[in-house]
Amino acid sequence: MRLKANKPPPYTLNRAVLEQEVRVDTYRASGPGGQHVNRTESAVRLTHWPSGVVVTAMDNRSQIRNREIAFERLILKLRALNHVPKTRKKTRVSRGAKVRRMEAKKRRATIKRGRGGGHEEQM
Repeated sequence: MRLKANKPPPYTLNRAVLEQEVRVDTYRASGPGGQHVNRTESAVRLTHWPSGVVVTAMDNRSQIRNREIAFERLILKLRALNHVPKTRKKTRVSRGAKVRRMEAKKRRATIKRGRGGGHEEQM
């Protein structure tokens, strides 16, 4: 579930600030673990309202450990959102590179022409 972002990147990766910017929900985890997992609200969902990113963790029986895991996942996602790729600059192929490419193509063509093979008429 992705909410509408209130603020564009860059987002802070500081844990203390993140704790102020997220809504923490706890709920019952699913999966193996028996009675403990079925009776305790050990799963954690973090909703980062500035970006709209939602992460969950129900890997452990401990709510505290799941909370730590969820914050680690949130930081990874925010780091990916903060990444701005460099703008590409158009470059021209040098004249020498063009000449080398054409020479390599000519050498390859002569090799292929020399293969000949069984395409002549047989009688």
